[in-house]
Amino acid sequence: MKSKNIGLRILTLLMLLAGVSFLGSCGKRSANSTVVVYTTHDQIYSEPIFRAFEEKTGIRVDAVYDTEATKTVGLANRLAAEASNPQCDVFWNNEVVRTVILKRKGVLERYVSESSRDIPAGMKDPEGFWAGFASRARVLVVNTNLVASKDTIATFVALADPQQQGKVAMAYPLFGTTATHAAVLFSLWGDAKGKEFFQKLKANGVKIVDGNGAAKDMVARGEASYAMCDTDDAYSGIHDGNPLRMIFLDQGTDGPGTVVIPNTASLVKNCPHPEVAKKFIDFLLSREVEGILAKSGSAQMPVRAGIPTPADVPTLSSIKAIPVDWEKVADKQDEVAAFLSDLFVR
Repeated sequence: MKSKNIGLRILTLLMLLAGVSFLGSCGKRSANSTVVVYTTHDQIYSEPIFRAFEEKTGIRVDAVYDTEATKTVGLANRLAAEASNPQCDVFWNNEVVRTVILKRKGVLERYVSESSRDIPAGMKDPEGFWAGFASRARVLVVNTNLVASKDTIATFVALADPQQQGKVAMAYPLFGTTATHAAVLFSLWGDAKGKEFFQKLKANGVKIVDGNGAAKDMVARGEASYAMCDTDDAYSGIHDGNPLRMIFLDQGTDGPGTVVIPNTASLVKNCPHPEVAKKFIDFLLSREVEGILAKSGSAQMPVRAGIPTPADVPTLSSIKAIPVDWEKVADKQDEVAAFLSDLFVR
């Protein structure tokens, strides 16, 4: 009887061990078949990229999206808060400065993807913590029913002229690419000129709204003559049949050019699924994905030459862009945000 009980116990133990082994292998398979991505790129345009990756690799993408009003900042803050216990594998950001700030906070891991080798130096971190792809430019949208072609302004500073009183809409400049644009301008102009410009905008009654899309919509409805937004917002508004024209500002001989902002891909430090995360970054930084995003409704401009784009999507070589040192812009971010927060307090 005693030996029978011992045998039964051994059998039970073996079954338990087999069960643990099975569960462990299931957990391993699950970990290796899922990648968690936080993205600030619009869901309508990022979802096809996720589905394409899933079809190509069999790896599921669990995506977390931001909101239009708090572009970039919300997810960047979440990543920083989760740093001691990361829940995300890859941060797909649709701008640069918050990515640089996360790098400085130790939230990101260095990873140099083979897909990034032909990305221009100005569009990736020299230390390998992020790489840029699929860019947008900051542009002016104009209501063609309110402003004749001959009267359209050609420089960014002209938005603050007294004759533009009550005619300009702008996204709240603490979030997303509007915040990035402001920090670039302060870096380019210096503090005195940067503060003077935004103070004049406020004195002119600039209309502050939640997001670039809302600013573009205000112009489309004729509630403002002009708005600064991104090329993807402008394209969507024009393709929807609204009375809009898109202008690249400061393109003349003496002009500094427009601000071009790439998307960025970065690996989260100590992320749950590092190997599949790297596979996703490899895919995201591929020429294939840049081509898909160029042909999508977001009309992203490839950062590399030779990628086919629709006829109405300009190449970076066809526009004048401000050369940007993103580390220096990140140095200005908090200072500029504090000034603009006080100026445009809500």
